[in-house]
Amino acid sequence: MNNQELNELKNRYVANGAATPTTQFAERAENAELWDADGNRWIDFAGGIGVLNLGHRHPKIVAAVEAQLKKVMHTSAAVISYAPYVQLCQKLCELTPVRGPERKAMLVNTGAEALENAVKIARAATGRSGIITFDGAFHGRTMMTLAMTGKVLPYKNDFGPMPGDVFRAPFPNPLHGISEEASLNAIRTLFKTDIAPHRTAAIVIEPVQGEGGFYIASPDYLKALRALCDEHGILLIADEVQSGFARTGKLFALEHSGIEADILTTAKSLANGMPLSAVVGTAKVMDASGPNSLGGTYSGNPLSCAAALAVIEVIEEEDILARSEQMGKMLAERFAAWEERFPAVAHGRQLGAMAAFELLDSEGKPDTALTGSLCAKAREKGLILLSCGFYGNSIRILVPLTVSSAVLEEGLGIIEQSLVELS
Repeated sequence: MNNQELNELKNRYVANGAATPTTQFAERAENAELWDADGNRWIDFAGGIGVLNLGHRHPKIVAAVEAQLKKVMHTSAAVISYAPYVQLCQKLCELTPVRGPERKAMLVNTGAEALENAVKIARAATGRSGIITFDGAFHGRTMMTLAMTGKVLPYKNDFGPMPGDVFRAPFPNPLHGISEEASLNAIRTLFKTDIAPHRTAAIVIEPVQGEGGFYIASPDYLKALRALCDEHGILLIADEVQSGFARTGKLFALEHSGIEADILTTAKSLANGMPLSAVVGTAKVMDASGPNSLGGTYSGNPLSCAAALAVIEVIEEEDILARSEQMGKMLAERFAAWEERFPAVAHGRQLGAMAAFELLDSEGKPDTALTGSLCAKAREKGLILLSCGFYGNSIRILVPLTVSSAVLEEGLGIIEQSLVELS
């Protein structure tokens, strides 16, 4: 079937809230490129929204899934376990910046599920119910994670009321007028106005905000937040769903700060396209809830676990962390050049290859319309590009870290030419 025929089926049978507005349909993909049902080639700077750090169909990951498919496809870990589940938990406990010395992990399917379970575990471990998150945060689309998400449109508008005992502080963001001290003081104010510290189970933070705009929490801020949590016996949960698995030049963004979380969630590029997420935490914390209190039918599917084990090997074998750092420096240089050339381009930022820039109008205000036009213009030229941010004016780069230099340069050239045409 071609794009037109598939689009007719989509319009007839797929719920509007779940349907992409684009009219192309992916037919096949390889590394940082894909081809649609009409045979058109696309450069992929979205990576499945940060899921494909190692590219489409990495040969070693495909081979691992195929090998596991010949053994066990599904049993449910709640019924009878299998080696890849426990082997992956072991690897995650060894690699994740979580307080030890003893750590444990559990596997589920999505980032939202990981955050849901992290909250359940934190509440069980502390006997408290309050959860503090941040403006601009995105933690998922389930009801609890929607309550934790700090952006109304398009995620929350139609679905209230939200679950209670979730409170929000401003994320430290000098570009939005929020200093680190102001953010910390806002949390201290919350302790007096909305939720006492002795009722607060956890503070949940993305070390680098994803949907919120790729804003980076500094090492100093994360250290201060760690100290604040310790002062009040509050658990620190790091949401690394988008920033994890090599995107920032470390396996996890939290490693840049030198601190450890009590609980860390990861998903997306953990299994490079297979549905899988994980919650890793201090063993005593992770064991707080009773038997059979965590998990689900498909949690930690054998095929996904096999993929994740291969991902960890590839990151080491192909020196992906160094590649991420290298790409990040190159993107920073390109953003700086665009800021010199195009008045609308500003505030380039990156941690490793987790990189973004903003588009502003002539008054220096967020230009959401221009951002949408840039994404549309890039798509006309064969580049899949994503925006994000509290004001919807940030362009984020989530190209696979395995992209060839030629394809990367081609994609950046499309952005540059699109900026020329829109100027």
